[in-house]
Amino acid sequence: MFKKKALRINTYLGYGTKNHFHAKGRALEDENVSFDPNQKIFKTLKNIYKQLESDEIRDAGIELKLSNGKSYETISDKEGYYHFDIEISELENLANDKGWLPYVISYKSNHFSRKISHNNIFPGNMLIPSDDAEFGIISDIDDTILHTGVASLFKWRVIANTIFKNFDKRLPTEGMVHFYKKLHLGKNKIPLNPFFYVSNSPWNLYDYLSAFFKKNHFPQGPILLRDFRTPFDKTPKPKIPHKQSEILNLLHMYPDMNFILIGDSGEKDADIYIKIAKEHPGRILAIYLRNVNHRRKEKRIKRLIASYNSSPILLVQTSDQAINHARKNGFIH
Repeated sequence: MFKKKALRINTYLGYGTKNHFHAKGRALEDENVSFDPNQKIFKTLKNIYKQLESDEIRDAGIELKLSNGKSYETISDKEGYYHFDIEISELENLANDKGWLPYVISYKSNHFSRKISHNNIFPGNMLIPSDDAEFGIISDIDDTILHTGVASLFKWRVIANTIFKNFDKRLPTEGMVHFYKKLHLGKNKIPLNPFFYVSNSPWNLYDYLSAFFKKNHFPQGPILLRDFRTPFDKTPKPKIPHKQSEILNLLHMYPDMNFILIGDSGEKDADIYIKIAKEHPGRILAIYLRNVNHRRKEKRIKRLIASYNSSPILLVQTSDQAINHARKNGFIH
């Protein structure tokens, strides 16, 4: 009962450049969470509870090891997160043919008397987009590619779907996998265009969302979530919305890359995307917004679209509409 749990590290898919390593993760107690297909509701409930109730390891020594033998160190913060944001030359030589750079994260084990899972070896990957990429794609998750119900009253459907449905029972929005695969291939029909997924969901749900993405064969890409705030959280609230901040980080990281933004009409995607497009003229090739069939929200989005003309923007009912538009604009074959 009083035995201390083993430790683990969650590594999140990162993104960087040939000379800039940028990745994060989290030091946690090991709750032995596993997401398996066809598991019972009770196990799903138990897994979600364990993820949301996760116990972080603060002030932990964290070591990054690259395949060339070089290593770097940092310290986890009070929420258990670690961040590597360092200049390292010729990283492209360590990446595979798809642009993914493998690395290993470990605890500085001499700081701990507790057991560390997986022999203290936690693999991670960081994406280095190809110079031949035609554009990048930044996509929302909730109600854009995953049915969640963010527009429902008090967001009750979001809660119910997340807690009571295993990842393999969750439905992707119709046709979006097909559309995303076409965008990944682009006009040149080569799978080089990088994907980045942004959501207001907490990092606690990273493994759950990763399992959903893999099961439904979405193009692989970093999943950029946010810290789980509680009513008792005393840390300052971010000055700008999470999605906006993440997109701006990507625009800064890749100044020579233009992007397609994909979201839905349920929350503030249109407001954020249009603001970014206006502030960064020429960088946003198109904006696609999936209609969540909420009459009041749809009217507001249509008014926003009518007042914006900096780049193509489309409110779509089906993925076929988006595919046809992308083809006409030369984004896909």
